[in-house]
Amino acid sequence: MASPLWRRAASPASQPRGIVAGMTNATHSPSGPHRVVVVGGGFAGLRAVRSLRGAPVEVTLVDRQNFTLFQPLVYQVATGALSPAEIAAPLRSILRKQRNARVVLAEATGFDLEHREVVLEHLPNQGGSTTLGYDTLIVAGGSRYNYFGHDEWRADAPELKSLAGALDIRSRILAAFEAAELEPDPQLRQAWLTFVVVGAGPTGVEMAGQIAELARDVVRADFRSADTRAARVLLIEASGRVLTNFPASLSQKATSALERLGVTPLLNHTVVGVADDSVAIRGPDGEVAQTPARTAIWAAGVTASELATRLAEAAGAEVDRSGRVTVEPDLSLPGHPEVLALGDMVRVRAKDGTIVPLPGLAPVALQQGRYAARLVRDRLRGQATKPFRYVDKGDLATIGRSKAVADVKGLHLSGFTAWVTWLVVHLFYLIGFQNRLLVLIRWTVSFATRGRGARLIVRPPEGPAGHDTEGHQPDGLSERVR
Repeated sequence: MASPLWRRAASPASQPRGIVAGMTNATHSPSGPHRVVVVGGGFAGLRAVRSLRGAPVEVTLVDRQNFTLFQPLVYQVATGALSPAEIAAPLRSILRKQRNARVVLAEATGFDLEHREVVLEHLPNQGGSTTLGYDTLIVAGGSRYNYFGHDEWRADAPELKSLAGALDIRSRILAAFEAAELEPDPQLRQAWLTFVVVGAGPTGVEMAGQIAELARDVVRADFRSADTRAARVLLIEASGRVLTNFPASLSQKATSALERLGVTPLLNHTVVGVADDSVAIRGPDGEVAQTPARTAIWAAGVTASELATRLAEAAGAEVDRSGRVTVEPDLSLPGHPEVLALGDMVRVRAKDGTIVPLPGLAPVALQQGRYAARLVRDRLRGQATKPFRYVDKGDLATIGRSKAVADVKGLHLSGFTAWVTWLVVHLFYLIGFQNRLLVLIRWTVSFATRGRGARLIVRPPEGPAGHDTEGHQPDGLSERVR
C-alpha cells in the first residue's frame, strides 16, 4: 500500500503561496487531481511526462528552455553536420495533444519539501519568483562536464552539453580555419589548425573524428592558402584506452580507426592548463608540454546538476564527489517518497545499502522516466512497485564516416555494420517524424557528397558603439579572429 507520506499534504492556510496562471493553487481541496511537477525536459523528465498520458493526474513540466535536445547528436551541430532545429523539438509541440500536461518556462531554484513546493525564478513575464505546489515531484536536472576544480578553463575549452555550447564550438572550429587562411606565420598557422579534445568517452571520440573528417575531406578545397589537411586533432585521455566503457577489443579498434582519420590519441595524458592560445598537457612521465592550440573542447568527467545539491540540502540527503544525490531503490528521496530524482544527477542505493553502478547514458534516463511514471500510477492505485532495474541494451559510438563500434548484449560490432546500427538506433530515438526525416536526408546527402551544410559562424550582435554584446559565449572567438 502507498505510504501515508505519499498522500496530499494539506497546507497551512496562513502560509503564503505562489500561483502560476492556470495552475491549481497549493491550498486547493485534497479531492482535486493529483499534481505531478516534473523539473527538467530532458530524456528522463520528458519520458516521465509522456508516460503519464491518460493518468488521473495534473502534470506540469518546468524547464528553463522551451525545447528538448537530443544530446547524443549535439556534436554533429558543433561540426556543421546538422542544424540545431534538426535535433531539438519545442516542448509545447511535443505535449500539445496531452491534455493533462502543461509547460512552464522557468528555472527551478529551490525546494520547500515541508510544504511541497518548488521555487521558480527567471519567469518570461518578468514576474520575479513564485512557487508551484505538488503532490509528487520528479526532478531530472541532468549533468554537466566536470572541470575538476578549474572552472576558469571553461572560457577557453567550452563543454559540449548544450545547444548554445555546440554553436559556440562550431563557430570556434570554423573560425580557426578562417584564421589559418589569413595567418602568414607557419607556426601560428599550425596553432590555429591544432584542435584539442579533452576526454575520450563516446562524445570525445565522436567529436575528434568529426573534426578530422571536416579538416581532411569537407573543407580542404574551400581554402587557398591554408592546407586544412595539416590539421592536428589531439584526443587527450587520462586512462590507458579510449571508450573505457567498451570491451578492450572495441577500444583498440576505435583507436585504430581514429588514427586512420588523422586523430592522435594521447592516452595516460592529463590536461593541467588551458589558455586561449595553448593547452598544457602532462604525459605519463610527469613532464608537462605546452601545446600551441587555439581551439580546445572539453568532454571529460561529469558532475551533477546543481539541482541535486539543492535537493539533497533540502532533504538532508548525501551527495557523492560528483554531486549526485543518493536515492532509494524506487528512485525516491530518503524520507520523502513523494520526491523522485532521475537521470545523471542521482546514484541509486540498493536494498542492501550498496550503490548500483549506472552509466550516465540516455537509455538509463529514459528507463528511469518510464519507471517514475509507472510508480506514480501504481501508488495512486494503491499497488506496490518493484525497485528500479536498468536493462542494459548495449553501447554505441561512431568514429567517422562508415566507422563505429557497438557492444550490443555481448555482441561486438565494428566498422560499417556498427555504423548502420548506430544510425538506426539514433533515428529511432530522435523525437518527431519531421526531425527523423530531415536528419535522414541530411545524413544521406552528407554521405554522398562528403559535405556539411550547416557550416555557419554565428557571431554575437554588434552593440551601438561597435562592441560585441556582453554575455555571449563566442566573444573570445571574435577577439581572436580580428
